[in-house]
Amino acid sequence: MGISDKDDRRKYSRVAFTTKIETHMLDESGKNVQFVSNSKDLSQRGVFVKTDKRPSLNTACRVTVYLSGGIDDLELNIQGRIVRHTDAGFGVAFESMEVETYTHLKTLVLYNIEGND
Repeated sequence: MGISDKDDRRKYSRVAFTTKIETHMLDESGKNVQFVSNSKDLSQRGVFVKTDKRPSLNTACRVTVYLSGGIDDLELNIQGRIVRHTDAGFGVAFESMEVETYTHLKTLVLYNIEGND
């Protein structure tokens, strides 16, 4: 059962942003699993992954966000945790990342918020 939009009270600005996402985690048996999909939206604190997969809530994971279109393609590697499910996919809360990754993520979100005005 997912969280409804009216109950979605997250405090960080999210932007609609579609890009390739890889999510790596261990399943219940300890086997390494990987989901390749696209994001629905993104914030400095998390990402929503569009997929029919439903990993267990509170599962630790590593997310790779692929950014292209610049001079060089970027891969943002972030440690996170599965925190919610909906019919459209699952949400990952970011827990740790390198300072450079955070800087790229912050710039990306800020740029896309300003672009929505």
